[in-house]
Amino acid sequence: MKVKGFLKDVGGASRVTKRRQENFDKAPATSQYNDPITEVARKLHPGFIKLTVTAVKDASPTARTLRFEAPHLPYFRAGQFLTLLVKIGDSLVTRPYSISSAPYETRGDKPLVEITVRKSKGDGFICDYLYEKVKVGDEFLGEVGLGEFHYDYIRDAKDVVAIAGGSGITPFASMAKEIKNGKLDMHLTILYGSVSDKDIILKDELDKCECEKVRVVHVLSGDNPSWKGEKGFINADIIKKYSSEDTTYFICGPQVMYDFVKGELAKLNIPKRRVRFEVFGQVRDITKFAGFPVELKDKVFNLTVCKGISEQVIPAKCNESIAVALERAGIKVHTACRSGACGFCRIKVLEGSYYVCPVGDGRRAADKDFNYVHSCSTYPTSDIKIKLNID
Repeated sequence: MKVKGFLKDVGGASRVTKRRQENFDKAPATSQYNDPITEVARKLHPGFIKLTVTAVKDASPTARTLRFEAPHLPYFRAGQFLTLLVKIGDSLVTRPYSISSAPYETRGDKPLVEITVRKSKGDGFICDYLYEKVKVGDEFLGEVGLGEFHYDYIRDAKDVVAIAGGSGITPFASMAKEIKNGKLDMHLTILYGSVSDKDIILKDELDKCECEKVRVVHVLSGDNPSWKGEKGFINADIIKKYSSEDTTYFICGPQVMYDFVKGELAKLNIPKRRVRFEVFGQVRDITKFAGFPVELKDKVFNLTVCKGISEQVIPAKCNESIAVALERAGIKVHTACRSGACGFCRIKVLEGSYYVCPVGDGRRAADKDFNYVHSCSTYPTSDIKIKLNID
């Protein structure tokens, strides 16, 4: 620091104050502040936007593709998902769906994004609603471009083997389309497990994507006498057959498939850093997980919801997550992955006991210490009191 002299140094503060005030007097009445980084971030992550259904088409005898359009769609990476906000009766629910269209389709004069939903076997309330009821012209709020299930050339090998089951094909369909159109530089081999060759989801679209960099191998587990391709389950032998020396494995499908494939990959001594599982959504039967108090599975508890100074008491089943209880009561809770990984539905438990699903528990260590939980993967085991943030 340079000392200029007592009077100059002491008097400097008043000169700065005077100059600052002069600048204030000259300034325009409205803010001229411009932050280009924030502007880009808001375009990439605008939150919930209005999506209009512009097409509904069959993807198989038991699955349909819903096309949404909007004046502007945020860019996403092939493999990511969108979250739909759906109001059915008094229930206001959010559900994640892997995007089956490709990122390049969000650009151009008519930007679009598609999801493919499969009719459930009686246990998919929202899936069945989207499959049976949605029609062209319907509008939803949706959040596009969430999740970490995408290819990264820094982390992943150039050769990727994707293992899919049922509707778990959707993120890989997005990747295949992006590769086919020259927007994604990787080699993709899809091992797709289905029961019958008559009910392969997105088969026509997958066939169109096959090229030098995309290969689709169908593996059928049902009774298909005329089928000449791979049969049975996607086991270690089949995985090894289609793998190179340096391969990254992406897996997406039902939980039962995850459990089986984990064992098969272990037989091949695949390093964990080379294996990536997509989050599998809401657990269908929490009672099957270790440590869950099975004796309470049919018990209904009182859930006290605190929001600001207001309190509301609603019923909450032990075998359904807190998020589901809130949705049934028409109380808005922001969820995304529905697997306990992302933390969008983070809440604080003030009183009571609970069980957290051990698979995909994405809570931070501090959250565990201070009773913060992710409501989509937390189940009440007593009367419980929680605190929600004020919107």
